[in-house]
Amino acid sequence: MNVLLVGRTPAVIAEVLEQVDAPATTFYTGNSLEDVVAVLERTQVDHVILGGGLDLDTRLQIVRSVFESSTSTTVHMNSPSGPDSYLPFVRAVLRGFGR
Repeated sequence: MNVLLVGRTPAVIAEVLEQVDAPATTFYTGNSLEDVVAVLERTQVDHVILGGGLDLDTRLQIVRSVFESSTSTTVHMNSPSGPDSYLPFVRAVLRGFGR
């Protein structure tokens, strides 16, 4: 399974990667629309997990980009903002996949 983690800062993403155990999962990361587009152009992504720290316009542009590039990729959006909410959200999403 390929998962794209998108957050406001690289430090938040790095912390999530250090603390999440998902052995059958390949993680890609990004902090902007440009990062997301670059990953989607080179990789089939199964799930995109968006952090709530990104501004709403950026999150909406990312969702549009994902939906325009794939009919099978799902998007999961964290609504609270801040690094303390992202890790629990990512864990909950991954648990939903049986990970």
